[in-house]
Amino acid sequence: MAKKSDKTKNTSGRGQRDLTVKVKTAKGRKISSTRWLQRQLNDPYVKRAQAEGYRGRAAYKILELDDRFRFLVPGARVVDLGCAPGGWCQVAVPRVNALGEKSGKARGYVLGIDLQEVEPIAGAEIHQLDFMADDADAQVKAWLGGEADVVMSDMAAASSGHKQTDHLRIIALCEAAAYLAFDVLSEGGTFVSKVLAGGAEGELQKLLKQRFTKVANVKPPASRADSSEKFVVATGFRRDG
Repeated sequence: MAKKSDKTKNTSGRGQRDLTVKVKTAKGRKISSTRWLQRQLNDPYVKRAQAEGYRGRAAYKILELDDRFRFLVPGARVVDLGCAPGGWCQVAVPRVNALGEKSGKARGYVLGIDLQEVEPIAGAEIHQLDFMADDADAQVKAWLGGEADVVMSDMAAASSGHKQTDHLRIIALCEAAAYLAFDVLSEGGTFVSKVLAGGAEGELQKLLKQRFTKVANVKPPASRADSSEKFVVATGFRRDG
């Protein structure tokens, strides 16, 4: 059961209520689950996503990354790996002009891929596919009708509850995504992927620096302060790196 405590703020001369939701620990619910639920209910990015029609708060991570690095440009061909629930695709569609709504601008293309079925998104083509399958890169290029300008991934392996194991798993996912990017990216392309800080990403960084002109490690404002997640943004892909 949720309990609300009121804090009053004065904004523009009017009293407005800033409602903070407190969640009681229900019978059978773990304390950790209660804390997660309370954090979700009070997360400003969750509330903003609901108000602005995004499928999750993660949409703001790619918005903030693109605001800084400018890789989702009109005409860009984008592959979103592990795209469920679809927030990153939602951001990419208008920015690359996938619907052709920006007159005079090149029309882009957004391809979302996930192991599970994803609800359709206007302007994006979404397919169920294991991107780690042997023929995945060929299938991606077939759907694209050529090469991609951007490969991006917000994937995370299911949590084991063991920090080091989870770190190794997400680094392995990121490396697999990077190798697919090497196969499908056009010269000068961009690779964006979530990683977890923890020490095992050294080989990944080395690998990316061999194939990209610039590799940046960023924690966008939308990433929770208590999370070890960060994002690698590799730009200037070199096919013969």
